[in-house]
Amino acid sequence: MFAIIGFIIVIGCILAGFILEKGNFDLLISAAPPEMLMILGGALGQLVISAPKDVLGATFKGALSIFGGMMTSKAYYLELLTTLSGLYMKIRREGLVAIEKDVERPAESPIFSNFAKNKKNHEALAFICDTMRIFSTVNIEAHEFETIMDADIEATVHEALVPSHAISKTADALPGLGIVACVLGVVITMGKINEPAEVLGHSIGAALVGTFLGVLAAYGFVAPIATNIEHRAKETEAILLVAKASLTAFVGGNPPPVALEAGRRAIPIHKRPTFEELEEAIKVSKGK
Repeated sequence: MFAIIGFIIVIGCILAGFILEKGNFDLLISAAPPEMLMILGGALGQLVISAPKDVLGATFKGALSIFGGMMTSKAYYLELLTTLSGLYMKIRREGLVAIEKDVERPAESPIFSNFAKNKKNHEALAFICDTMRIFSTVNIEAHEFETIMDADIEATVHEALVPSHAISKTADALPGLGIVACVLGVVITMGKINEPAEVLGHSIGAALVGTFLGVLAAYGFVAPIATNIEHRAKETEAILLVAKASLTAFVGGNPPPVALEAGRRAIPIHKRPTFEELEEAIKVSKGK
């Protein structure tokens, strides 16, 4: 929703300024379609050339994702921590062997089933299950778990940022493509050199529309889309860092309340629940 509002603000303010300056809308409307075809078509072509098939698919998917809401909130992190609480308590009651089925088939697990229903939780769920699977089957030091989790987080965030990087490079290309469209307009204008001044003025103005559209598309739309995707990737990173902080504390031998508090402290401040809110959420989850 906010992305759509942003698009409306960009277009509305620019057109309002053009109207206040008594701009010629007939010229803008007549010149825009062919200029946009050249600029946007060129941008799409360079994206296809530069991006492998899997990157191309992820890029289009990432661009569409900006129209959805952000994943996290205080309630989201409470759900994450209460899920981890259920996992820790089962290990303390029944031992590590008891969670084997939970981490192998989380969608069927009473601990993970609610968390697994949301497809957006796939990365976090896989991260937790993979980590606990190793913890329950391999005897290695706690600091080695942290190294493994860091590698997992780095790979996940790198993949999440791929669409942002691809779209950002497209934004960098758009002003240049706008100049290409402008130059072609000038070429057309030179073919009308014997025409009256008003005809030449109209043709030159139409050519300059290309530069305008290229710069507008780059900095008004495409670059902000790349930035939005980057924020979403960082949001995924924040989720994994919270899980890592809690899992590291638990694997290091700390009791569940300490491990959960370590995770709570890793939550971004503006979305961090209080100690009392987390305690109440855990009590509620135990009563289910």
